[in-house]
Amino acid sequence: QPHLNESGGGLVQPGGSLTLSCAASVGALDYYSIGWFREAPGKEREEISCVSSTGRTRNYKDSVKGRFTISKDNAKGMAYLQMNNLKPEDTGVYYCAAGRGPRVDCTVIDAWGQGTVVTVSS
Repeated sequence: QPHLNESGGGLVQPGGSLTLSCAASVGALDYYSIGWFREAPGKEREEISCVSSTGRTRNYKDSVKGRFTISKDNAKGMAYLQMNNLKPEDTGVYYCAAGRGPRVDCTVIDAWGQGTVVTVSS
């Protein structure tokens, strides 16, 4: 299991953009799907996006489709979540998660990052 470290969170105004990064201790991510999960204040942790181990399949929660883009660089052991047109409801703690594969989904998680806080407010 890789150790995961998220970064890039912060305070941003509505309509702004932010890119989250996830660094994995493993040398490559070819055998791991990567998911981004969010815990909004007072709500359960939910999957926001997931990219398959190959990087060829990407899924998004309906509320972020067209605004967020998930990507990964398997060779570098890095994954990203680019967030555009942010809304106050996007506020929460974002977690990077890895599921050992090969797999195309993020239903099984083997490792979690510590989380990074994203606050969208004017």
